[in-house]
Amino acid sequence: MTRTPARVLVAILAAGTPLTAAGCANEAILHKVTTAPSPSAVRTSPAAHASPAAAPVLTPAQAQAALITDADLGAPWTPTQGTATWRDTLLKAKTAAPDCQRLLDALYADELLGTPATTQAVTTLDDTGDEAQLRYQVAAFKPADVDRTMTWLTSLPQKCANFTATTTRSGTQTVTVTEATLPNVGDAREGLHLTLTGTTPEGDQSTLTLDTAAVRIGDDTITFTNGGLGNVPADAMQQALPTGAQRLTDVQKQGRVQI
Repeated sequence: MTRTPARVLVAILAAGTPLTAAGCANEAILHKVTTAPSPSAVRTSPAAHASPAAAPVLTPAQAQAALITDADLGAPWTPTQGTATWRDTLLKAKTAAPDCQRLLDALYADELLGTPATTQAVTTLDDTGDEAQLRYQVAAFKPADVDRTMTWLTSLPQKCANFTATTTRSGTQTVTVTEATLPNVGDAREGLHLTLTGTTPEGDQSTLTLDTAAVRIGDDTITFTNGGLGNVPADAMQQALPTGAQRLTDVQKQGRVQI
């Protein structure tokens, strides 16, 4: 076979004359082996830079379905007619102790565990006979945040056992904080019992009683607060938490949404 002189081959390449099909194939193979791919051509595995997947969450409809209702508690509980008047007059208060102030602020804002990270649903019920109001929430929070807040709540019967708080409308209140007795539900739980005692602008003695609790069930939480002027029966919390915990557990079994 006659070989093409090297100087002729160089001339052909310089002139842009196509090589034979076999020659092109050989050049393509050589190029593939010796040439590094451009950055845009590099394919990254989806797992290489993906952040950890967020925990599946309840849908808004599922969270709503996990709430308790007035029918679960029976008379005298009814759907709320509006915000209780004692919230502004007694819970909107200032104190010098940071942890105690944080507790008052959390109760006033209805955020015992802070701001929910994802889906939440809330119901509020009234007991007009005792001027009581019950708030029940199902929500998801970051697990580390829940653990920290639960630990903090556990410390409050010691840190805030007795303190004074100043309100705008009802003067100085003497506040006591003790641990609440909770039913054995959920994976973690903590509850507090508070009383705020003072004198009304009219000179009458007043006492606001509050039962509040947080319960974690898997990746979801229940927060409960029941407050009223005078004594608040403990049976509301003892009844609401087991009923609500079972309802939330049943809803969790339905499946979740990945976010």
